[in-house]
Amino acid sequence: EVQLVESGGGLVQAGGSLRLSCAASGFTFDDYAIGWFRQAPGKEREGVSCISSSDGSTYYADSVKGRFTISSDNAKNTVYLQMNSLKPEDTAVYYCAATLLMCSPQTAGSWGQGTQVTVSS
Repeated sequence: EVQLVESGGGLVQAGGSLRLSCAASGFTFDDYAIGWFRQAPGKEREGVSCISSSDGSTYYADSVKGRFTISSDNAKNTVYLQMNSLKPEDTAVYYCAATLLMCSPQTAGSWGQGTQVTVSS
């Protein structure tokens, strides 16, 4: 059974850092791109960062460029999102998804349960 599990969220002060992990089971990252998405209360879910397991190409939303870094460990079927210089605007539930097309939630085959990130001012 395909499963994605996010971890690493928590409460942090503005300017701090967190590292999120997305661990996959039931399939290999080789066949998918992995995307991080987030949803704040009252707002639409938005793409944050994505990585292609096949060629390592990455995508970052303009709002997180220079602050967030996505990486993957294909041997562990795990994708990480290093978040630095966090801002209150980053507060959201963060989800990872396995997608057939890069950063395309419409092609997601699986979603994690989400992990809460709260950044205090």
